[in-house]
Amino acid sequence: MTTIAVAETPLVNAILARADDALVHAHRLSEWCGHAPMLEEDLALGNVALDLLGQARALYQHAAAVDGAGRSEDDLAYLRDAPQFRNLLMLEQPKGDFAFTIARLFLHSAFLLPWWQAAMRSTDATLAAIAAKAEKEVAYHLRHAGEWLIRLGDGTEESHRRAADALDRLWRFTGEMFAVPDGERDLIAQGILPDPAALRAEWDSTVARVLAEATLDRPADGWMQMGGRRGVHTEHLGHMLAVMQHLQRAYPGATW
Repeated sequence: MTTIAVAETPLVNAILARADDALVHAHRLSEWCGHAPMLEEDLALGNVALDLLGQARALYQHAAAVDGAGRSEDDLAYLRDAPQFRNLLMLEQPKGDFAFTIARLFLHSAFLLPWWQAAMRSTDATLAAIAAKAEKEVAYHLRHAGEWLIRLGDGTEESHRRAADALDRLWRFTGEMFAVPDGERDLIAQGILPDPAALRAEWDSTVARVLAEATLDRPADGWMQMGGRRGVHTEHLGHMLAVMQHLQRAYPGATW
């Protein structure tokens, strides 16, 4: 089976981490194609997935250029094994029910929006340009997920229960968004990456506002499950990659 090894410099790893986030989340959202509760939402989730896929492509292209080994975004997406992925653990969890998908999209987008807004000031010109486009897309993702979470939380007894259960199951993964891997501290000091800890107050405010309107309680903070940024994943990522990477692994170098 064909695999590649990427030079794991701090900058390459940091770019790959955000690309992996976008790719993995896009794949989970794409699993709703043909299965969403209504046609309009089927299209909406598909469009959000495409936005994230576009962000992943731009970031993989940037990572490939920094790596300088002549690889493409396809190589980085399809020819790395699970331990080489650096995505957040929250994003690789199975798609679950509709409430779980919406709650995950909301929690992650509430973090991503200020992250991309801060990244627009990056000293890395390419990352800043990617951020300028991604920020507009994620603003929509956040609004869409927030409105749905309010509808679910302040809806029927069943929809409220499902939304609350989704938040409870996802909450232990949220701390990983604000953790800083050792290799990224210098990149933050150089102005290349935003400091996620500085975004916590805005995330808390956004989450509190939407949950209050949704009549949902914020889960209690406690032990947070981490490891994705180090390549330590749940069993779900391997199963997902087996599906996503099958064609390229079965027919290496295949082109249309």
